[in-house]
Amino acid sequence: MSRFCVYLGSRDGRDPAFLEATRILGRELVARGHGLVYGGARIGLMGELANSMLAEGGEVIGVMPDHLVEREQAHEGLTQLIRVKNMHERKASMAAHADAFIALPGGIGTLEELFEAWTWQYLGLHDKPIGVLDTADFYSPLLAFLDSTVEHGFLNSRTRTCLIDAEEPVALLDALEARLANG
Repeated sequence: MSRFCVYLGSRDGRDPAFLEATRILGRELVARGHGLVYGGARIGLMGELANSMLAEGGEVIGVMPDHLVEREQAHEGLTQLIRVKNMHERKASMAAHADAFIALPGGIGTLEELFEAWTWQYLGLHDKPIGVLDTADFYSPLLAFLDSTVEHGFLNSRTRTCLIDAEEPVALLDALEARLANG
């Protein structure tokens, strides 16, 4: 079983398509025999993804710093909740438990985690596939910006192609699984 680390919002977002894509991703991960590693929250898209996988009998590992557990944001029904001291330990633990990374819609925390995982890949600290789910064109402006960084000479095209993007969960998982299989 491969585990997918998913970065996503602790809010639902305004477009119902975000919740639906999150549910589909969760069901599809379980159907394909994959587990989830995520931030451990019970709220927003994070909670929705965990719940969709748990409802199908999937493995869900949450990683949460103590200060957020104490604020009662932790999902209590997970397969495993790993408590860590701080956000740095959280990201390191999530990455260590993952075979691939996915970013769904989210805020600054989601973006920071995505870019850190991608930077670690670029620096050769891991060779795990990374993808973004561009539900309702959420990531389209960012992807266009990243393409412009290639055009302006600040990012090479090989690094850019390492960030896989798709509009639908099934297509994204197909592409990430192909990268996993080709190692």
